[in-house]
Amino acid sequence: MNILKLLFKRETIAPIAALSFASAVSVAIVVLRICWTGNIRYSFLIWNLFLAWLPLVFAVLAREKYRELQDRERLGWRFLGLSATWLLFFPNAPYIFTDLVHLTNRFSSHFWVDLAIILSCAFTGLVLGFVSLYLMQSLVTQRYGRAVGWMFVAGAAGLSSFGIYLGRFLRFNSWDVIAQPGRLYQGISAVATGQGFPHQFAFLALFATFLFLAYLMLYALTHLPTSLQLQSPQATEAAVA
Repeated sequence: MNILKLLFKRETIAPIAALSFASAVSVAIVVLRICWTGNIRYSFLIWNLFLAWLPLVFAVLAREKYRELQDRERLGWRFLGLSATWLLFFPNAPYIFTDLVHLTNRFSSHFWVDLAIILSCAFTGLVLGFVSLYLMQSLVTQRYGRAVGWMFVAGAAGLSSFGIYLGRFLRFNSWDVIAQPGRLYQGISAVATGQGFPHQFAFLALFATFLFLAYLMLYALTHLPTSLQLQSPQATEAAVA
């Protein structure tokens, strides 16, 4: 299964091409900063941006596997496995926004440059996650209806907020589900019982709200009716005639 062919299908080529360009530009400006300052401090953004691509890859694979199903009453373990893996890696996409914390560690003469670099990577990662979320939402909507589709979005935003908390404050990674399951379980239990960061529930609620509202606005923008497009006077006269 060629992932590049799946990513650059006709129905997804426009957003994928735009995201590829944005990712290339983001990586380029990180590299330029490293060359300019001689400091590799922000090289982690390149790795985080790579991780932000993984949810989109798994969403595309899950969508393709769903299309291949002959009996869609039974989803099959491959589709379910890809969907679970998508959910596991989905928080990596919006996680880059929390990298803004590195700007507050100490004053830097490159503050505004660094802010622009992090925001470039963060916004690219956020849209990567939202494209993958849209693909998964479309599958849920097709199978269970529009209301359940939006409940799925809300649930994904909440779980993503929880995953971001585990990554930023407890320093877990997505692969720790396999690498450190016991320690991860202890971390999740600590959050669930309120033993972690004192403002954890405010963070979880507010970040989930941010993700849901950001996705909702982007969804609305991409679903504007084509009737809003202005037509030339010649086209309007031809339509009337």
